[in-house]
Amino acid sequence: MKEFKPKLFSVMKNYSGSQLVKDIVAGIIVAIIALPLSIALAIASGVGPEAGIYTAIVAGFIVSLLGGSRVQIAGPTAAFATIVAGIVMKDGMQGLIIASIMAGIILIIMGLCRFGSLLKYIPDPITTGFTAGIAVTLFIGQIKDFTGIKYMNGETPVETAEKIKALVVNAATTNYQAVLIGALALVILCLSQKFLKKIPGSFIAVIVTAVIVEVFHLDVNTIGKQFENIQAGLPPLSINASMFTFEAFKNQFTNAVTIAFLAGIESLLSAVVADSMIGSKHRPNMELIAQGIANIASVCFGGIPATGAIARTAANIKNGGRTPIAGMVHSVTLLLVVVFLMPYAKLIPMPCIAAILFQVAYNMSGWKRFVKLVKSSPKSDIIVLLITFALTVIFDLVVAIEVGVILAAVLFMKRMSEVTQVEGWKDFDPENDPDSIDLRVLPKHTIVYEISGPMFFASAGKILQITPKEDTKALVLRMRSVSTIDATAMRNLELLFDDCQNRGVQLILSHVNEQPMNVIRKAGFEKKLGQENFCAHIDAALSRAQSITEAKPVSA
Repeated sequence: MKEFKPKLFSVMKNYSGSQLVKDIVAGIIVAIIALPLSIALAIASGVGPEAGIYTAIVAGFIVSLLGGSRVQIAGPTAAFATIVAGIVMKDGMQGLIIASIMAGIILIIMGLCRFGSLLKYIPDPITTGFTAGIAVTLFIGQIKDFTGIKYMNGETPVETAEKIKALVVNAATTNYQAVLIGALALVILCLSQKFLKKIPGSFIAVIVTAVIVEVFHLDVNTIGKQFENIQAGLPPLSINASMFTFEAFKNQFTNAVTIAFLAGIESLLSAVVADSMIGSKHRPNMELIAQGIANIASVCFGGIPATGAIARTAANIKNGGRTPIAGMVHSVTLLLVVVFLMPYAKLIPMPCIAAILFQVAYNMSGWKRFVKLVKSSPKSDIIVLLITFALTVIFDLVVAIEVGVILAAVLFMKRMSEVTQVEGWKDFDPENDPDSIDLRVLPKHTIVYEISGPMFFASAGKILQITPKEDTKALVLRMRSVSTIDATAMRNLELLFDDCQNRGVQLILSHVNEQPMNVIRKAGFEKKLGQENFCAHIDAALSRAQSITEAKPVSA
């Protein structure tokens, strides 16, 4: 049961005072990084700025307390921005609460069922495609605030294509003071990465641009102008029993699965990156359970979906954080900010928020990996990558993931079916291995087919292509290279047997591996064919064939 034990309870056995100091310092620094990011990501998600900080406080604390990673920092991330914005636009906060609670339950179930290790089987082209798509969508969504463009007639476009159209139509309303502030923020963000690595660039950009806008009374939109009712302190519980209806659960099920899928992938990816940085090993199933609990608690206290944040986790490690205490300090620090400093958040210019999100979009886009996949991957993977990317940008993440997974599965099955071969011997087996003899002579009236590769529904039809000749008395299927068969392959094997029976041909199976043999037994085919026609190796199968051909007269 160690896999279901939170890391906090393991690492505290040898905890020292010096490590406590390092964790406190790291936690405070990460909180400074998380503050502007949480505000920016909340706004990008279509909710109030305080919701992002609530998420970092509640989800961040719970993931550190109960999670399976020593150094994971959880909070709002860019991966959720587009899907959360879509849910809020369509169904309001009530829809988001339902979807997030369902997603949390799904994550908990996934952890309890030990699905933590299964998420690694999701194809890289899918994750790369939708991550790049999210980055493009996030970037386009921030152009309005960066340029200060005002949409006429109160329009609020949701789809990316609609946003682009609205930006073009209303381009004449561009606020050049806003562009100047946004450009300044971008310069600060870029320069700070090179010259001020110890101080978060987003924090510097927020302070500098806020001071300039306030001192020079620039006509630039700020958080205070866009969100007038920013509250200090944590909100009360934001759920009530009346919102939990069957209809609500049904409507939000797809969104819940998508949120759970994203939270699981991103949190475990972040944990893997953290492991490589500190030489540790996380507990994936406990991490999923903690993420599930954190997502439920987050929306109950006015937050949004959360997951492990790779950049904040890396910052935690680089600044000395080595235990979950650092993540808990990060949450407590943000709580103090909410209680005492939240009113000052009203001064932050919206172009600065957009600039921060531009940087987030660039960092998450993984464009180098995207280009590498396009240049070096098989065509089927490139198709999955480009379609997933395009669907994420044009439609939404839900459609992209559904189509991407299905397409990847179909193309994989096609590829595997092409690998599977059913080939007939001529007069001898030319292979040189312990199970065959060079220039092996076949008994008269005997044909041998060797099957290589998995036999499943996509390749099972090749079994039916085997046709005994008129003078054939025995048909040997050599199955040493068949690792697995499914129900369709089993059915086709039975049809081949029936065809052989009608032709007066004896079917013999050679070297049947464990999994195929188990399927054959469960289907009752072992008794149907006869145990004497299951041979351990090809020599025994050929001897069996010879005894049959010598005993049977050839039919006219």
